[in-house]
Amino acid sequence: MMIVPEITCRHLSEFCRMLFVIAAIAASCTSGDGTRTNSDLPGPGAVVTRAQRFSLEKTDTCTILTITDPWQGANKIKQIYYLINRDEKKLVIKDVSSVVYVPLKKIICMSTTHLAMVAALGEEEAIAGVSGTDLIYDTRISQRIKEGLIYDVGYESGMNNELIISLSPDLIMIYGIGSESAGYTGKIKELGIKVMFNADYLETDPLGKAEWIKLFGALFCKEKMADSIFNSVSESYNRTKAYVSQNSKERPEVLLGLPFRDTWFISPGNSYAGKFIEDAGGNYLWDNTESSVSMPYSIEDVFLRALKADYWLNIGSVSSKKEISSLDLRLESIPCYRDGNIYNNNKRISPSGGNDYWESGIINPHLILKDIAAILHPELFPDTGLIYYRKIE
Repeated sequence: MMIVPEITCRHLSEFCRMLFVIAAIAASCTSGDGTRTNSDLPGPGAVVTRAQRFSLEKTDTCTILTITDPWQGANKIKQIYYLINRDEKKLVIKDVSSVVYVPLKKIICMSTTHLAMVAALGEEEAIAGVSGTDLIYDTRISQRIKEGLIYDVGYESGMNNELIISLSPDLIMIYGIGSESAGYTGKIKELGIKVMFNADYLETDPLGKAEWIKLFGALFCKEKMADSIFNSVSESYNRTKAYVSQNSKERPEVLLGLPFRDTWFISPGNSYAGKFIEDAGGNYLWDNTESSVSMPYSIEDVFLRALKADYWLNIGSVSSKKEISSLDLRLESIPCYRDGNIYNNNKRISPSGGNDYWESGIINPHLILKDIAAILHPELFPDTGLIYYRKIE
């Protein structure tokens, strides 16, 4: 079992279903006689600063969107899309497979992180379908589902193609993690529906993940709004980071996760979670490791290192200390277990089990950072209540 560190997409069961490798989509934008148009030429400059997996370039006729290595294990793969305004009448497109007309009117989102981005731009009414209604936290989107305005299109090979055709979306946004997607994405394309891979979950920088709001801004022609949201989030994040750096006197040791079937999959130091701990003024127990996937350790190996942990964070779906000890009684001997310094990122849970940490958390890294900083350095945030985290008793 291979797990990417701190995936933001869904629960573990869904993650295990998403192992696939696909071929890159070759894309071009030409005029009717095969000559290059202005949209083939490099744009005046990218507007993306922190994300590593996509770029946006403006031209006189369209925006060129490039998504780089959009699934785990991809190597130097680029998917290029040409975002053309619906009112643009000047171009005659020979190959329309890489063209997306914007602003989108209907989108199907296969991850809750995509929903959070769309909602942040106030475009909930454009959401026509989702994958897994029980995983959604946003009450506005949930209400639209109840009203029959948003449909559950299913998962991968079990997707309801007839329903998708009836919804007639402009775009289906998916995410790729392994080799099984080629089949089901191919079927979707055969239906004449545009498919776009979203690689936000592969970004290891919290602000890099949040910057994917700019991709959605381009898709909905709300670039200025998306830039404003990201700039505000970035400023708040960096303000908290600087405050902790300047005022904290020590860096507590932090343990993450839980064992799974006698194996503890450890997020490496260069992971999304590792970056949060570093910026919040903590010392992650595996901060000197680097990997593109989670690293398997025996419970014994983790236990020995965990003896010096001051705090224990991100412990899956656990809601009580009793649930932890039921997995392995030795875990009760970890000092931060005895001291009660255990916090989980499951404070915001919908009645059906959707965890908002994995939904709106992607666009609110500044709030997650402040939560973790307040846990590790309570003296610096005496009046701050936690948003995504809660103490486990």
